[in-house]
Amino acid sequence: MTTLIEDAVLDPCACAYIDGRWQPQAGTEKLQVINPASGELFAEATAGDRRDLDNAVAAARHAFPAFAATPVKDRIALLERIHSLILERAEPLAQCLTLEMGATISHARAAHVPLAAAHVQAVIDVLHDYPFLRMNGSTAVVREAIGVVGLITPWNWPLYQITAKVAPALGAGCTIVLKPSELSPLSALMFAQILHDAGTPAGVFNLVNGTGPEIGAGMAEHPLIDMISITGSNRAGVQVAQAAAPTVKRVTQELGGKSPNLMLPDADFARVVPLGIKAAFRNVGQSCSAPTRMIVPRSHLAEIEAIAKATVDALVVGDPLDPATEMGPIANAAQFARVQAMIECGLAEGARLLCGGPGRPTGDEAGYFTKPTIFSDVRSDMTIAQEEIFGPVLCILAYDDIDEAVAIANDTRFGLGGHVQSGDPQAGREVALRIRTGQVHLNQPDWDAHAPFGGYRQSGNGREYGVFGLEEYLETKAILGFA
Repeated sequence: MTTLIEDAVLDPCACAYIDGRWQPQAGTEKLQVINPASGELFAEATAGDRRDLDNAVAAARHAFPAFAATPVKDRIALLERIHSLILERAEPLAQCLTLEMGATISHARAAHVPLAAAHVQAVIDVLHDYPFLRMNGSTAVVREAIGVVGLITPWNWPLYQITAKVAPALGAGCTIVLKPSELSPLSALMFAQILHDAGTPAGVFNLVNGTGPEIGAGMAEHPLIDMISITGSNRAGVQVAQAAAPTVKRVTQELGGKSPNLMLPDADFARVVPLGIKAAFRNVGQSCSAPTRMIVPRSHLAEIEAIAKATVDALVVGDPLDPATEMGPIANAAQFARVQAMIECGLAEGARLLCGGPGRPTGDEAGYFTKPTIFSDVRSDMTIAQEEIFGPVLCILAYDDIDEAVAIANDTRFGLGGHVQSGDPQAGREVALRIRTGQVHLNQPDWDAHAPFGGYRQSGNGREYGVFGLEEYLETKAILGFA
């Protein structure tokens, strides 16, 4: 932290970043940051209270008129400086992510940090030709910043989720109050220093660490915040929406998922099954869009099970700071306990354990390590097929025909992500069109920072990434007779 926060006179872990400077927080509660690989305390941050939140909102409200009026080229230049600094500080950011939430160092370097930077670049790309004013006959349709936005981000992709919200909010001309997860606050403090060093005007970006019931709820109900964007659990999303309702502010939510990976009978199983498992277990399965339901033709079930077990047996589980490690620990104690409980639930409901199971892997008894686990003979009515586990647990469900496969894929209250594998591109497209999710990945495509991301049903409201993310932070004004 000290190498990246050189201008801070005070310890930033004890501070909020408000109105362009680090300020001691009024709150005194300590947020313990646990290294999930060891289960030991390695840092503490001070939790803010409503006084800190009010100060941050006041700074953002004061800064809004001037920042909303800045030329687009100036906002592009600011984002370009932020993008450059993220890449310049990539290694310390990756190290921090590994220590605070257990991402393997290889994954932090290859995904967490560069994809966070990609969100910033995507907004830069959009802003170069986005029409903030367009004519519809004699009427001008104007898109302008919604105002002060409150951003609530999770612990599983800390930096990535911050840039996915902060970059479009800045691009739109909004001012910001950010509450990162209290479980992974350190990378957010490093990001705040990046915005400071990039020359973000005072009050445009503000950060207050704290708990959901104190700072998150306070943001949702605050009368001077115009919009809330939250990525988190369904429980938290519902609470935020309820708290925001009296002030009729805009609420966008990216919540849970139980994503299907539907494999058609003509898929190349030797290729797509290992890729599907690695996608499901990426980030230790702690991704809301992880494809944790593998839906396969019954006629190929034994073949797929053998490939799946061999893939998991070859996974390297261990120290996340070792570049050879492919899967580190679960990020925190509460999530570790939930994953263990869900594995036990799968056994109790009669699913067949293909590999893994309860307990820690041999040799990884310290920390929150979990055995990568696959269940087969899973039915859609089982808890493990319906509830988001958020860990390295995969369910294999078998089907007899395509209509049944699609029905299984859509048999969920969620609708965030989905995958389809087929040797016939047209057959794959036809099935992808029938999957009721906000994103579908057809035959393992490359990630796209401009593809809209968000959910159907209880996976949330609104979209992030690229132009779709930018427009969530804009109001629409019609000026009749403008021509």
